[in-house]
Amino acid sequence: MNDLFDMPSYLEHSFLGLVGLHLREALLPVLAGLVLALPLAQLCVRYRWLYPPVLWVTTVLYAIPSLAFFVVLIDYTGLSELTVMIPLAVYSLVVLVPAIVDGVRSVPQETLAAATAMGLGPVRRYLQVQLPIAAPAILAGLRVAAVSSISLVSVGMLIGNEGALGNMLDAGLKYNQPRLVWLSVISTAVLAILVDALLIVLRVWVTPWMPRGGGRGARTLVAKGAAR
Repeated sequence: MNDLFDMPSYLEHSFLGLVGLHLREALLPVLAGLVLALPLAQLCVRYRWLYPPVLWVTTVLYAIPSLAFFVVLIDYTGLSELTVMIPLAVYSLVVLVPAIVDGVRSVPQETLAAATAMGLGPVRRYLQVQLPIAAPAILAGLRVAAVSSISLVSVGMLIGNEGALGNMLDAGLKYNQPRLVWLSVISTAVLAILVDALLIVLRVWVTPWMPRGGGRGARTLVAKGAAR
């Protein structure tokens, strides 16, 4: 069993080291996308005319193939993690912004009126009332963004990005080692499943009033995101 996870010296990382780097390169962009999406979505809720152009821009950016996005950024960020992480953060916006906007808009007006009557300003109302009620939609968007990001990190090996499980796949193909190819593919799939499961547990924990199920819409979007 130990031989299965032994990495050749030219990969420069252990198996667990590659897994950790893969998770960092995949999940930090999603976190950055969430930080950008929260205020952007609130602006779209507050100014309804802003939502269509924001959605159009994020959708157009999402339509750019990941490899082409990486190649364009190489001139500015070099062969670094940033070259992979920036497109992944941008891709997450097309999922997270609509999820947050739809979730916040679903908050009943009576609830907002009650919060206003209690003296909550726009910022506190957004943070303490709207976001908690919108949490199921936001977490569904996070599931899609996270799984898609985990699958796309491996594409970075085509531009020479070091450290993620995609390098194991590249090494397996280059040196004719099927063990590395299968280990890379299976490990990436397992990581995506585990992260998705953790987000489901988080949703159950923060929204105990919601039904316990993944949601057909989220699963469909996960499949679409992974197809990139």
